[in-house]
Amino acid sequence: ERAVEELRQKGAEADGVVVDVTDMEAVEAAAQATVERFGKVHVVCNNAGVPVGGHSETCNMRNWHWVVDVNLWGVVHGLQAFVPRIMSHGEGGHVVNTASMAGMYGLRGAGPYNATKFAVVGISETMMAEHSRDNLNISVLCPGIVATNIGTAGRNRADKYGGAVAPSEKDGTAAALAKGLDPDAVGRQVLEAIQDEQPYIFTDPGLRYLIERRTKYILAGYDWAENCKALEGIEQSGLLPG
Repeated sequence: ERAVEELRQKGAEADGVVVDVTDMEAVEAAAQATVERFGKVHVVCNNAGVPVGGHSETCNMRNWHWVVDVNLWGVVHGLQAFVPRIMSHGEGGHVVNTASMAGMYGLRGAGPYNATKFAVVGISETMMAEHSRDNLNISVLCPGIVATNIGTAGRNRADKYGGAVAPSEKDGTAAALAKGLDPDAVGRQVLEAIQDEQPYIFTDPGLRYLIERRTKYILAGYDWAENCKALEGIEQSGLLPG
């Protein structure tokens, strides 16, 4: 309500709906309410996300399900509910899926979170290919640290995931987030990216080295494959699967 009121005070025509993104029916209802209120949908930003730390092999299953249901299924539900409505009017549109820099490299101690963000990057890149000839643009937002309240997302955790949990004061998350980028700056950047039809949105150019490092390791894997004894004498097709 506070965000809606702030937008209205600035002259925007805005409405707000509380939605559990893990519930497909709730997201579908929000999409329908949007169409009924505004007539058409042209832009959708799948932005809900929660943090879960821990190693993939030891993180408890409730935390695994929580982070996957919100960070991955939340995006899928948003796409299923809104993209057909965008495509139906033929005027084109834009989808922004929020991933993370954790979807571009393996952040230590956050295996489940990383997995969901890598998945969002993969979905987004696939949609870029699938809609390359449509009037639908896809962007994937990969922010670094932004001064949001994601560190307190556990307060909204449903009972089926173990119930609400207070943020830990020992892990340093709050202190790190407090030094993060202004969310309004990220919002302006996303708007500019939509206008420029920019597929990848990075908020911290200083982290470019992480992408370069990962790319270096991947290419090194291909160099190794070219000299792998197990592949000697086997003709390579160079074709993609599928």
